[in-house]
Amino acid sequence: MNEDENKLIKRRIEKLEEIKALGIDPYLNGFSPEYFLNDIVSHYIDVDVDQLKEIQINFKIAGRIISIRDFGKAAFLKLKDMSGNLQIYCQKNVLGDQYSLYKKLDIGDIIGIEGNVFKTKTQEITINAQKLYLLTKSIRPLPEKFHGLQDKELRYRQRYVDLIVNDDVRETFFKRSKIIALIREFMINNKFLEVETPMLHKLVGGAAAKPFTTHLNALDLDMYLRIAPELYLKRLVVGGLERVFEINRNFRNEGMDLKHNPEFTMMEFYCAYKEYNFLLDFTEELFEHLLSNLGLDKKITYGDFEIDFSRPYKRTKFIDALKEIGGLADEVIKDKMQCLELAKQLEKKVDENTTHAKILAELFDALVEPKLINPTFITEYPVEISPLAKKNKQNPLIADRFELFIANMEIANGFSELNDPFDQKERFIKQLEERANGDEEASMYDEDYIVALEYGLTPTAGEGIGIDRLVMLLTNNPSIRDVILFPLMK
Repeated sequence: MNEDENKLIKRRIEKLEEIKALGIDPYLNGFSPEYFLNDIVSHYIDVDVDQLKEIQINFKIAGRIISIRDFGKAAFLKLKDMSGNLQIYCQKNVLGDQYSLYKKLDIGDIIGIEGNVFKTKTQEITINAQKLYLLTKSIRPLPEKFHGLQDKELRYRQRYVDLIVNDDVRETFFKRSKIIALIREFMINNKFLEVETPMLHKLVGGAAAKPFTTHLNALDLDMYLRIAPELYLKRLVVGGLERVFEINRNFRNEGMDLKHNPEFTMMEFYCAYKEYNFLLDFTEELFEHLLSNLGLDKKITYGDFEIDFSRPYKRTKFIDALKEIGGLADEVIKDKMQCLELAKQLEKKVDENTTHAKILAELFDALVEPKLINPTFITEYPVEISPLAKKNKQNPLIADRFELFIANMEIANGFSELNDPFDQKERFIKQLEERANGDEEASMYDEDYIVALEYGLTPTAGEGIGIDRLVMLLTNNPSIRDVILFPLMK
């Protein structure tokens, strides 16, 4: 905090005491606005001046002062609420004794106003203030309008200030809310039931990721924050809830970058009596629903990319992508040691104990993913890196699984669910072996989940969609921190 800011804070505190000395509560309760500001603007913007004069409505509104233009015996204030901005006209001869309160107001203060509507000479909808109420005195000055809050790190740490001064940031989070609402609408319209499953897990499973650990004192039990809800959601399908979805947080104790935050939001869903090809079309339909209802074209701009969401999306097999996009020769792909050497050259964390399929996945991340711009379904992943997915009938070495990539980002992951308890048991054992060999992302053995499968899981298709990355795409934001209200910071 600099010396000038300290002086401003000191002066505001002095004003606070002066207001109290007038017998005015600077943190008043009980004032309830009856209109959002933009509702007034949008309703009366096309009404002519003479008609406005006949409107006898006393508007009761509230908002934060974002600008003051003082002319001595009169002033124009600009108020802001979550809907938008509205101009206020304050006159000494109208407000009377309350004008002394106006003189002690600052930008950032939150006030209530009662008054009538009119248009200025410039045709701006304005409220002529008849009564003024101080609801909250702001002690800290807001960043200057033209300099603003430019420091990205500070914006993330003080999102409350960021939201006040940067309208584009507010718009991003309004859109995020709408995107989630549209997803929920789409799922419910397709007969899916929204559910909530545990955040605290006794075992790690449902994804390949490092967990956060915690301890439940009441039971003296080590637990994990969930990395994925998958195994609980499939238990619900076993229980007869044949179409379920959950929009909620996952936690992964891993790196942070433009695409990763340790705490993030996913939508995961499961549909009985379907297989993974159904999910490809269903995902395209969901995204079409989002684009249409957000008023976006099928071609959108994301950073330097033009993303074309025209259906059908491109579909490429995992191995073919390594060859055609990654530039790997067939003999290299088939040779684990050559793959291992190349992965090490690309600074991937692999060694002789890393499985061949896992090394191929690392090569895919380095050589293929950065080149996937338009929506692309990558299909037929190796079974070794798909421990919960059903094997392909024609080729048991690959899984009936896909991942959707857009703008170099994995957006979705889905597959036909493995419902054979004996096969699942073998794969859990394989995961334990990989864990023993140092793979911290390998799943644990979940005995209760095996029991659930033994009761019978219907043929089922399941998918997870990263909400934060999807919002990044649809709002043209380059970092996941831009679309999470309070991203994790050091």
